[in-house]
Amino acid sequence: MIGFIIIAAVVIVILATCIRIVPQAEAFIIERLGGYHETWSVGLHFMVPIIDKVAKKVPLKEQVVDFPPQAVITKDNVTMQIDTVIYFQITDPKLYTYGVENPIMAIENLTATTLRNIIGDLELDETLTSRETINGSMTGSLDIATDPWGIKVKRVEVKNIIPPAAIRDAMEKQMKAERERREAILKAEGEKKSTILVAEGNKESAILDAEAEKEAAILRAEAKKEAMIREAEGQAQAILAVQQANADGIRFIKEAGADDSVIQLKSLEAFAKAADGKATKIIIPSDIQGLAGTIKALTEVAKDN
Repeated sequence: MIGFIIIAAVVIVILATCIRIVPQAEAFIIERLGGYHETWSVGLHFMVPIIDKVAKKVPLKEQVVDFPPQAVITKDNVTMQIDTVIYFQITDPKLYTYGVENPIMAIENLTATTLRNIIGDLELDETLTSRETINGSMTGSLDIATDPWGIKVKRVEVKNIIPPAAIRDAMEKQMKAERERREAILKAEGEKKSTILVAEGNKESAILDAEAEKEAAILRAEAKKEAMIREAEGQAQAILAVQQANADGIRFIKEAGADDSVIQLKSLEAFAKAADGKATKIIIPSDIQGLAGTIKALTEVAKDN
């Protein structure tokens, strides 16, 4: 009874070891009696005890490998370090298993030699500014070279380019000089624009001042003209009033029955008022002069009496 139980347990263990489940994104390489038998994909599988074995579990997901910096020499004999990143995927598990020993090391060495060949045809400045070209050339070359290994190289990225210290110092000085040059250009352009704006502002201000002065001169001229007109109108009205008053006085004298002597006397008074001490010479009609002489003679006789 005990022996039967032991045999049953051994059978169960053997059957359990013969049942394998392949997970997603993996493949199992099965060997039978030391030779390749088949590739298992996702799902439940059974293998013959002792005869079959899982030789390799191959991941099918895209993988990323960051290789250490590689020393390369440019066309103009500058030694630098370039760090690359490889993105690849296993497309044929059988070729990946039996195609090359240690595929990752093989890809690293292939990357280093391919990178040296590409950089050897470029000068330093081209190397620093041609990352996309380097990436494309590396991807195409590695993809072709790794096909027999069941590997598909998706893309290659140049992660970092490290020139020698002397080159870095020279580049930093060049960049600093370029920044200073751009700063000086921007400063000069700013000053130029500022000068132009100031000149335009001064011009605008001068135009406005001239227009304001012109308007002020027009207003002053109009005010002076208005004042002269008003003054002339005032003088005309004053003369008209005086003449009207004289006419009214003469008419009143005539209506009162005064003779010619009184009228001439009033005319003389009118001439005296017209002079008003401002005239240096007054021309008096002869009849008024005779009347004035008569008045003067009568005045002297009256004084003698």
